[in-house]
Amino acid sequence: MADETTSSAPGSPEAPRTAEAGVAIPHALTAAPGYQVRRLYQAYLAVWVRAVDPTLTGPQFAVLTAVDATPGRDQRSMASAVALDTSTMADVARRLEGRGLIVRRTDTADGRRKLLFLTEEGERTLHAARERTRQLDERLLAPYDAGQRADVMHLLTSLADHWEGLAGDS
Repeated sequence: MADETTSSAPGSPEAPRTAEAGVAIPHALTAAPGYQVRRLYQAYLAVWVRAVDPTLTGPQFAVLTAVDATPGRDQRSMASAVALDTSTMADVARRLEGRGLIVRRTDTADGRRKLLFLTEEGERTLHAARERTRQLDERLLAPYDAGQRADVMHLLTSLADHWEGLAGDS
């Protein structure tokens, strides 16, 4: 039996949606939080590439921002600070280092730890990306007033915290 769609007002969460190909999107999908999060993420990535930087990814931007805030911090704790697993963090750090945006120095007290620092090029790249990211954030939240923006950010943060907890329980 096909999923039912509802006939509420257009644009409401219950309204049936149609994909670009003209195919109705099943309500079982549109009612699923994961489906909506994936839609948001895909759209965000597409806008990020055009508005911020086609070669700097969101995770790379997060790492540069965190390294700028706490230079000399070790790679493992930096991964936690930017919500990356350690293997992804190692890959991101390696790529940033390869582009000359950060340097990784071995901790003299513990040779297994890599300490992260921005290069001058990393500082320039981060500075330029920060302004474009701020502008993008404004565009993304433009339909909402200040109170609604605070509510959106509260809900997103709450969801992220809850879902990370669920992922950690797995």
